[in-house]
Amino acid sequence: MAVAGQEVELQVTAKDEVSNEAPSSTNTNQIPATKHYRWWLRVAVYIIFLLAGQATATLLGGLYYDKGGNSKWMATFVQSAGFPILIPILFFIPPSTKSATSPPPAATIVLVYLFFGLLLTGDNLMYSYGLLYLPVSTYSLLCATQLAFNAFFSFLFNSQKFTALIVNSLILLTVSASLVAVNSDSDNSSNIPKGKYIIGFFCTLGASAGYSLYLSLLQVSFEKVLKSENFRVVLEMQIYPSMVAAAGSVVGLFASGEWDGLKMEMDGYEKGSVSYIMTLLWTAIAWQICSVGILGLIFEVSSLFTNVISTLGLPVVPVLAVIFFGDKMDGVKAIALVVAVWGSVSYVYQHYLDDSKLKAKTGLLVMGNDGCDNA
Repeated sequence: MAVAGQEVELQVTAKDEVSNEAPSSTNTNQIPATKHYRWWLRVAVYIIFLLAGQATATLLGGLYYDKGGNSKWMATFVQSAGFPILIPILFFIPPSTKSATSPPPAATIVLVYLFFGLLLTGDNLMYSYGLLYLPVSTYSLLCATQLAFNAFFSFLFNSQKFTALIVNSLILLTVSASLVAVNSDSDNSSNIPKGKYIIGFFCTLGASAGYSLYLSLLQVSFEKVLKSENFRVVLEMQIYPSMVAAAGSVVGLFASGEWDGLKMEMDGYEKGSVSYIMTLLWTAIAWQICSVGILGLIFEVSSLFTNVISTLGLPVVPVLAVIFFGDKMDGVKAIALVVAVWGSVSYVYQHYLDDSKLKAKTGLLVMGNDGCDNA
């Protein structure tokens, strides 16, 4: 499975072996097991954050456009503007003191934040253009390509190893997203000018590649630059780049002239001005919840695993649309959901197999050390 997940477990095992040389073999087995279950619990929480945040933000984003919203820069802004809700959490998480290496220079950290913030701004804007100029079906189909892009970048930057189960998972999740896209009702592009259609096509394709690159480089930054195992680092990597991205979106909002039309847009919103503000507010909050899940999974497992879980959310959205918006659930959507779950289970099972092999090797190592001690 993912290299990052294996590295975390190897580090945990190494720490436990060093700190438990004297205690009995019972304690040696119990402590790694406890840490192991805590790791799985953290991964489960991050998955819930990612899926719930992504689905909620997507539904609210659809509501924004459906009821009269049309600002590209506002749609870009809300994807990163909710970062202040995470700041209070930092006061309850102390900085990490368990690091074998010295922290990177402050200038390096600032450059990392600026780089990811600007990358996030451009990526969010390309997604906004794609959704504006493309039918939903084409847009969703192109978004599904981010999984293939991420597999490439994970292989290039993160030393990702591919097995039959991982390839099976990638294929199934791509098929699932494609089924949802092909089954979309918004498949008529005749009203879209050819020039804008081409812009939307390449912006969405570029955004999918950019997002995949973003995930892979985040994993590299955790492993090679920040070199920390504290959740505080995860939050900081979300807060500060989001601050940069939000500031960049505000600049774009004024520079494009869209700021002058926001008052008219709010007054003309079908659900009223209060609903307009609340839709944007909760969209921003939902994206932050999703982002924490994304960063947490990259930190604990890998960027490719994160993208697999993110792609699982594509067929989840139509199911939620049936519940909240009364959309029709047909056989294609049901099949897409089953295929997506199957693909995700394949990937998780690959991690289970790798984890079992790692535990077996660790057990043999501990037994060998005990034999030497007894001798």
